[in-house]
Formats: sequence, structure tokens, C-alpha cells
Amino acid sequence: MGPVAWKTSDDLVAYPEAIRVMEDRVAAIRAGEASELVWLLQHPPLYSAGTSAKAADLLTPERFPVFKTGRGGQYTYHGPGQRVAYAMLDLKQRGGDIRLFVRQLESWVIRTLAHFDLVGERREGRVGIWIAQGAGREDKIAAIGVRVRRWVSFHGIAINLDPTLEHFSGIVPCGIDPKRYGVTSLAALGHAVTMAELDAALRASFAEVFGE
Repeated sequence: MGPVAWKTSDDLVAYPEAIRVMEDRVAAIRAGEASELVWLLQHPPLYSAGTSAKAADLLTPERFPVFKTGRGGQYTYHGPGQRVAYAMLDLKQRGGDIRLFVRQLESWVIRTLAHFDLVGERREGRVGIWIAQGAGREDKIAAIGVRVRRWVSFHGIAINLDPTLEHFSGIVPCGIDPKRYGVTSLAALGHAVTMAELDAALRASFAEVFGE
């Protein structure tokens, strides 16, 4: 395999446009006509529904646009201040183990957060990466949702740098119980990190996890 290409979009990317670009790139990777790609971007405020989304978990359906998507998972929020990293990788050339790939995505986030002295953790039965807040409280700082087509992945991860956390109140994020779990961000945890610094950590951690 050749080196993984990286693309960063400075402007907010509409969700349908992102899907179209990913679909085209996945097809090109599958045909051997393009390299693997990690795309860093932000979306305008929206809710997306994964394949396991429950209608009852969309609490304010008129608040933002809602998009059904083929990725795994339930409802999530995307918006400014959240770094989305879409990973279009040839998994057949990377061992053909989808479960391992999801674990690698989790490790990618955990290692990225460690650059800022944050301890992100997995939780059995709960998708994403979590921050222990003490007194039994845990908040989600990153979402993970993937789709694989003929061994090429797309969608990926979303890390909350400094989004408007109140926007998550329009959904039950990923089906979690809001009485026990919440959503947080690097900014809410007191970490003044720029998007450029987060991107640099993502690139360094990707190399550590995926061997690039």
C-alpha cells in the first residue's frame, strides 16, 4: 500500500456532500484508483442517525437537519467545534479484521487525548470514548461510527474539541442514559487546545496505531 493521504477542510462541509465524497473515494480505493484517505472536517449543526437509531431518541426533530446514514450506531450530533475524522482505509490490506479496526479507532482517539493529558477510556456496552469525572459520573468525549463496503471503511470518529454541548440535548446521544452519563469536550475539561493542535495529535497518533 502507498501512504495514506490526508485532507483538511477549512470550511464547514454539508453532510450530504461529505457522504458523496466518501462514496466516490471508497469506490476508487476499491478499484485501485486512489490511495487511502483520512479527511478532517467540521459539519454545520446536524443530527445523524445510524443503523441502530431509535425514533424515541430524537427529542427535538425540528431543531437541526436530521440525516439517516449507513454507519453503525445510533443518533449523534455534529457541529462546529467538533473534529470529525473520516477514515477511508482498505481493511483487506490491513488484515481483514473489522473488530480489530474498531479497536484501532478507539486506540487512535485514546492516544490523541493522551497528548493533552486526558485519559480516555473504553466502556463495555457503550460505544465511544469516555472520561471518568468522579463520583460515578462518566461523560462521552468522542463518538465512533463506521461503515465497511467490500473491505473499504468510511465514516470514522468525532472528537469534541469545543462544540456547543447544549446541542446534544436534542437527542439521546448513542442511546446513553442522560441521568447517568453526559457529553463533554476538551474545552469543558479546561484544555485550551486549538483545532490545529488537535489535528497534529490525530496525525501522530494515527501513525502509532496504524503504522503509517
